[in-house]
Formats: sequence, structure tokens, C-alpha cells
Amino acid sequence: MRNSLVRLGNITIVGLKSIARNKMRSLLTALGIVIGVACVIVSVAIGAGVAQSVSEMINSLGSNFIMVMPGTSTQSGARMFTGNSTLTEEDAEAIKREAPAVAYVSPNLRTSAQVVAGELNWSTQIQGVGIDWTNIRAWNVEDGTFFTEGDIRAGSKVAVLGKTVADNLFPNGDGVGSVIRIKNVPFRVVGVLEKKGGSMMGSDQDDMIVAPYTTTMKRLMGQSKFGSILASAASADQVPDAMDQIDALLRQRHRIPPGGDADFMMRSQEEMAQANAQQVKLMRNLLLGIAIVSLFVGGIGIMNIMLVSVTERTREIGIRMAIGARGRHVLLQFLFEAVTLSVLGGLLGVLFGIGVGKLIEKAIKWPIVISPEAIIVSFVVAASIGIFFGFYPARKASKLDPIDALRYE
Repeated sequence: MRNSLVRLGNITIVGLKSIARNKMRSLLTALGIVIGVACVIVSVAIGAGVAQSVSEMINSLGSNFIMVMPGTSTQSGARMFTGNSTLTEEDAEAIKREAPAVAYVSPNLRTSAQVVAGELNWSTQIQGVGIDWTNIRAWNVEDGTFFTEGDIRAGSKVAVLGKTVADNLFPNGDGVGSVIRIKNVPFRVVGVLEKKGGSMMGSDQDDMIVAPYTTTMKRLMGQSKFGSILASAASADQVPDAMDQIDALLRQRHRIPPGGDADFMMRSQEEMAQANAQQVKLMRNLLLGIAIVSLFVGGIGIMNIMLVSVTERTREIGIRMAIGARGRHVLLQFLFEAVTLSVLGGLLGVLFGIGVGKLIEKAIKWPIVISPEAIIVSFVVAASIGIFFGFYPARKASKLDPIDALRYE
């Protein structure tokens, strides 16, 4: 036992001296592992950060969210998406009245305009919605009030500002009660929404104004169809039922025969989450693939340098075997050096990966979540690569004939 410990200590000392004797070569050898481990950590961190961000954004859409949008249509036998909506105010009212699994319904129209308030102006998005919109989106009014059903029936020129718009048009916080002009139409500001943050596409959800859909249709857009209808199921369990009821109702109202192509389509919160999860998974797998290639290249680099080291130290190996060292001792010697280089590369890679992740987060505001599991796994993989790619050179060294080794020049 004591002899084994002494032998192990000697192997460690000789191995560390060998690595220290060629510092630059050792560092360059470990560089492939450094880059590979860093890539693993950064790719997993980006994937986890995006997944978390997407989850938060989807949850910010509201509670049990369902969106009804224009669908495809068939013209002269060709099926295509025309962008023309067939969704009407009567459709929205019918959904609210005849779909028991639906709790809230709101029409939704969108346009954009340069909004003027006194000497300040701001280009933003205008949304025409109903009074259920705040319940569907789970979006509260921070200052003032939301418009009423009476405002919708009367087509009142009132508006509720998103936080970004309010901050840019009224930096002193005196927006409520003021008058703004949207496409030269005066609107009275009745409220300011609480801050919501970014959307799934990275845009600012707070950079918008909401107004009664009747006013938006008549005064700002001059159209009678909705861009979409937003709905919220009574509970999470009732989302599928709500979608089935909306589908059946709109097919009946739009006179779509059984099995025919609907002129609308629906997306639920869960479907949006699944679609985005697939995209995030694809991106993460792509980054991980690059990281694995980097680790593989790093492993080949270690094997190449260890083979060179075996050639350079052939006479040393012969002397050690001549004075009593056995093949397994030589094998352990070179295997130790390969693993040490891999572990060193793994440690530097972890530090480099964390640093690059933090730099990306600060530089481009990309969400980053450093995973302890990714650090541990990448470190273990780095050590395993040292064993895998270091075994062949180590075995080659252990199989050298002592006499031939001593004669080597």
C-alpha cells in the first residue's frame, strides 16, 4: 500500500514537472478544451435564458389566452393566406354570448401613428380593444382608469397609454387628463398602464396606446373588420373546450361546410409556448453541436501532443523501465498528464464561459442563466476526454521495449 502511494506521488510529481517544463505547449494543448467547455456553458446559458424569457413573455400575454386570427382562403382552387380578415364585431359578441367556456372576449385592431402631445411626439402602435382586454391580458391600469362600455358604444375619443409612451410624451407624469393627437384626431388620456416589459419577438409591449375599438375602427382605420379577436377561457382546463366552441361557432357563422378550410385560425397560450420551446431547443442543440465539435478537436489536440511527448521522451521511458518501472506505471504517467491538461482546460473553460456569458448579457442585453449542472457536466466531459484521447499515447508509451528505448536517439 505504501509503495503504491509513493509510486502514485512520483507519477504526480513527474507529470506536473513535465507539464510545467513546456508551459506554452501545455497551454495551447488545453486551448481546445477551454474553448469547448466555454462553448458548452455559454450555449446552455443562452438556451436556458431564452427559455426563461420566452416563458415569462408568454405568461405576460394573460390568463388562459386564446387568439383568433384571419386564416387562409381558397381562390380559383388555390389555397392562400390573403391577410384579409372576416372577423366582425358580431363574431366577437357571439363568442361572448354563446361560448360558455369563454370568460372574456375583446376585439383587437392595430395601426401605427405619430402621436403628438404639446411640443413632444412619439411614433407608436395603436390598439383598438374592448373593456375585457385588461382581464384577458392581466394588465392593470397604474394611473387613472380604463375606458368604459359607454365609451365603446359612443365611440369616445379616449385613450390609455402604455408606460413607454407615457414616459416619452409626459416625462413629468402628468399624462392623465391631457389631450394627445393621433392622426390629427384629439384623444383625451384617461389612464396609464403598468409596465409590462418585452414581447416574445423582443419588442416593447409598453410602447403602445389602447383605445376603444369602435373609435379606432371609425376614426383611425376606416374599416369594419378586426385584425384578431382575443379571448380568455374560464380556466386552464377549459382552454381546449373554449377553442372547440369558438371553432364551431365561427364555422357556423361564416357558413364553412364540414371539413372545409376555415377562414380563421386560433392559437392558445400553450401552443405558443410549445412552438417557442421547439425553436429554443433547436437553437440550443445547434450551439451544443458546435461545442461538442470544439471539445472533440481539443481532444485530438491532446492526443497529438501526447504522441509527440512520447516520441520526445522515448529514452526517458527506457531508463525508467530499465530501473524497475513497469508498463502500467508508464501508462499511468502519460494518462495522468493528459487528464491534467484536460482538467486544467476544463477549469479555464468554466471561467472563460462564465465571463463570456456575463459579457453577452451586458453587451447585447441577451438573457443568460448560468447552469451549475452545465458547469459540472462540461467539467466531467473534459476530464473524460483526457482519459479517452490520452489512452492511446499512454498505451503506446507503456508498450515500448526498454532496450530499443535506451538506444533511441
